[in-house]
Amino acid sequence: MSGEARVGTLTDPAATRAYGRALAAVLRAGDLVLLTGPLGAGKTTLVQGLGEAMGVRGQVASPTFIIARVHPPLEEGPALVHADAYRLGSLDELEALDLDTSLEDSVTVVEWGEGLVEVLSADRLEITLDRGHGGDAGEVAETAVGEDVAVPRRITVRGVGERWAGVALPPV
Repeated sequence: MSGEARVGTLTDPAATRAYGRALAAVLRAGDLVLLTGPLGAGKTTLVQGLGEAMGVRGQVASPTFIIARVHPPLEEGPALVHADAYRLGSLDELEALDLDTSLEDSVTVVEWGEGLVEVLSADRLEITLDRGHGGDAGEVAETAVGEDVAVPRRITVRGVGERWAGVALPPV
Protein backbone atom coordinates (compact mmCIF):
# COMPACT_ATOMS: atom_id res chain seq x y z
CA MET A 1 0.00 0.00 0.00
CA SER A 2 1.25 3.48 -0.82
CA GLY A 3 0.28 7.03 0.03
CA GLU A 4 -0.26 9.84 -2.40
CA ALA A 5 2.49 10.98 -4.77
CA ARG A 6 3.42 14.61 -5.25
CA VAL A 7 5.10 15.90 -8.39
CA GLY A 8 6.20 19.47 -8.89
CA THR A 9 8.98 21.91 -9.60
CA LEU A 10 11.42 23.47 -7.17
CA THR A 11 12.61 26.70 -8.74
CA ASP A 12 15.93 27.14 -6.94
CA PRO A 13 18.03 25.98 -3.96
CA ALA A 14 15.99 28.14 -1.56
CA ALA A 15 12.78 26.41 -2.71
CA THR A 16 14.48 23.03 -2.32
CA ARG A 17 15.49 23.84 1.28
CA ALA A 18 11.99 25.18 1.97
CA TYR A 19 10.45 21.94 0.74
CA GLY A 20 12.78 20.02 3.05
CA ARG A 21 11.56 22.17 5.96
CA ALA A 22 7.93 21.49 5.01
CA LEU A 23 8.59 17.78 4.67
CA ALA A 24 10.08 17.65 8.18
CA ALA A 25 6.61 18.38 9.57
CA VAL A 26 5.35 14.94 8.45
CA LEU A 27 8.45 12.94 9.38
CA ARG A 28 8.86 11.09 12.67
CA ALA A 29 11.30 8.71 14.33
CA GLY A 30 11.46 5.46 12.39
CA ASP A 31 10.99 7.05 8.97
CA LEU A 32 13.26 6.09 6.10
CA VAL A 33 13.68 8.58 3.26
CA LEU A 34 15.28 7.42 0.02
CA LEU A 35 16.69 10.26 -2.16
CA THR A 36 17.42 9.61 -5.81
CA GLY A 37 18.78 11.95 -8.48
CA PRO A 38 21.91 12.84 -10.43
CA LEU A 39 24.85 14.84 -9.09
CA GLY A 40 23.81 18.41 -8.43
CA ALA A 41 20.10 17.64 -8.33
CA GLY A 42 19.68 19.12 -4.85
CA LYS A 43 19.54 16.02 -2.64
CA THR A 44 21.80 17.43 0.07
CA THR A 45 20.10 20.83 -0.21
CA LEU A 46 16.78 19.17 0.58
CA VAL A 47 18.32 17.40 3.59
CA GLN A 48 19.68 20.75 4.81
CA GLY A 49 16.08 21.99 4.95
CA LEU A 50 15.06 18.86 6.88
CA GLY A 51 17.88 19.40 9.36
CA GLU A 52 16.95 23.07 9.87
CA ALA A 53 13.33 22.23 10.62
CA MET A 54 14.22 19.26 12.82
CA GLY A 55 16.58 21.41 14.86
CA VAL A 56 19.57 19.09 14.68
CA ARG A 57 23.17 19.74 15.64
CA GLY A 58 25.91 20.15 13.09
CA GLN A 59 26.10 21.33 9.53
CA VAL A 60 24.26 19.08 7.10
CA ALA A 61 26.71 18.42 4.28
CA SER A 62 27.10 15.71 1.68
CA PRO A 63 28.17 12.51 3.44
CA THR A 64 29.85 11.07 0.31
CA PHE A 65 33.25 10.45 1.93
CA ILE A 66 31.98 9.93 5.49
CA ILE A 67 29.20 7.58 4.24
CA ALA A 68 26.90 8.38 7.20
CA ARG A 69 26.54 11.28 9.62
CA VAL A 70 24.36 11.40 12.71
CA HIS A 71 22.92 14.80 13.63
CA PRO A 72 21.50 14.62 17.16
CA PRO A 73 18.55 16.86 18.05
CA LEU A 74 19.33 20.10 19.89
CA GLU A 75 16.09 19.73 21.85
CA GLU A 76 13.36 17.08 21.78
CA GLY A 77 12.85 15.06 18.65
CA PRO A 78 14.56 12.37 16.63
CA ALA A 79 18.12 12.48 15.36
CA LEU A 80 18.74 12.86 11.64
CA VAL A 81 20.89 10.11 10.12
CA HIS A 82 22.15 11.26 6.71
CA ALA A 83 23.82 8.55 4.66
CA ASP A 84 25.22 8.30 1.17
CA ALA A 85 25.17 4.90 -0.51
CA TYR A 86 26.98 6.08 -3.67
CA ARG A 87 30.17 4.16 -2.88
CA LEU A 88 28.40 1.10 -1.47
CA GLY A 89 28.38 -1.87 -3.76
CA SER A 90 26.55 -4.54 -1.80
CA LEU A 91 24.10 -5.35 0.94
CA ASP A 92 27.03 -6.43 3.11
CA GLU A 93 28.51 -2.93 2.94
CA LEU A 94 25.09 -1.44 3.75
CA GLU A 95 24.69 -3.77 6.73
CA ALA A 96 28.13 -2.69 8.00
CA LEU A 97 26.74 0.83 8.48
CA ASP A 98 24.18 -0.52 11.01
CA LEU A 99 21.53 1.89 9.76
CA ASP A 100 18.88 -0.54 10.94
CA THR A 101 20.00 -0.11 14.58
CA SER A 102 19.23 3.62 14.57
CA LEU A 103 16.27 3.46 12.20
CA GLU A 104 13.66 3.12 14.94
CA ASP A 105 14.82 6.21 16.86
CA SER A 106 15.84 8.50 13.98
CA VAL A 107 14.76 9.95 10.69
CA THR A 108 17.11 8.19 8.28
CA VAL A 109 17.80 9.78 4.90
CA VAL A 110 19.84 7.86 2.33
CA GLU A 111 21.12 9.44 -0.86
CA TRP A 112 21.91 7.14 -3.78
CA GLY A 113 20.27 4.21 -1.99
CA GLU A 114 17.86 3.03 -4.68
CA GLY A 115 18.13 -0.72 -5.11
CA LEU A 116 19.89 -1.17 -1.75
CA VAL A 117 18.11 0.41 1.21
CA GLU A 118 14.59 -0.76 0.45
CA VAL A 119 15.40 -3.86 2.53
CA LEU A 120 15.63 -1.66 5.65
CA SER A 121 11.91 -0.91 5.76
CA ALA A 122 8.72 -1.73 3.90
CA ASP A 123 7.62 1.81 4.80
CA ARG A 124 9.63 4.59 3.22
CA LEU A 125 9.38 7.93 1.51
CA GLU A 126 10.90 7.90 -1.97
CA ILE A 127 12.00 11.26 -3.35
CA THR A 128 13.40 11.74 -6.84
CA LEU A 129 15.00 15.02 -7.88
CA ASP A 130 15.89 15.77 -11.50
CA ARG A 131 17.63 18.95 -12.59
CA GLY A 132 17.15 20.77 -15.87
CA HIS A 133 19.72 20.67 -18.63
CA GLY A 134 22.67 22.97 -18.21
CA GLY A 135 22.83 22.73 -14.42
CA ASP A 136 25.58 21.24 -12.33
CA ALA A 137 26.55 21.05 -8.68
CA GLY A 138 26.57 24.87 -8.63
CA GLU A 139 22.82 24.74 -9.29
CA VAL A 140 23.01 27.70 -11.68
CA ALA A 141 22.90 27.89 -15.48
CA GLU A 142 23.82 30.72 -17.80
CA THR A 143 21.29 31.96 -20.35
CA ALA A 144 22.12 33.09 -23.89
CA VAL A 145 22.32 36.70 -22.67
CA GLY A 146 24.76 35.84 -19.89
CA GLU A 147 22.36 35.94 -16.92
CA ASP A 148 22.70 33.41 -14.13
CA VAL A 149 19.38 31.71 -13.44
CA ALA A 150 18.49 28.95 -11.06
CA VAL A 151 17.91 25.62 -12.78
CA PRO A 152 14.53 24.25 -11.72
CA ARG A 153 14.35 20.76 -10.25
CA ARG A 154 11.52 18.34 -10.84
CA ILE A 155 10.60 16.55 -7.63
CA THR A 156 8.53 13.41 -7.18
CA VAL A 157 7.63 12.38 -3.63
CA ARG A 158 5.92 9.05 -2.98
CA GLY A 159 5.11 7.27 0.24
CA VAL A 160 5.47 3.48 0.20
CA GLY A 161 3.89 1.20 2.80
CA GLU A 162 1.27 1.40 5.52
CA ARG A 163 3.02 4.30 7.30
CA TRP A 164 2.32 6.61 4.36
CA ALA A 165 -1.25 5.57 3.60
CA GLY A 166 -3.38 8.67 4.09
CA VAL A 167 -0.46 10.97 4.98
CA ALA A 168 -0.86 14.36 3.33
CA LEU A 169 2.52 15.23 1.84
CA PRO A 170 3.36 18.93 1.57
CA PRO A 171 2.40 20.48 -1.77
CA VAL A 172 5.21 21.35 -4.13
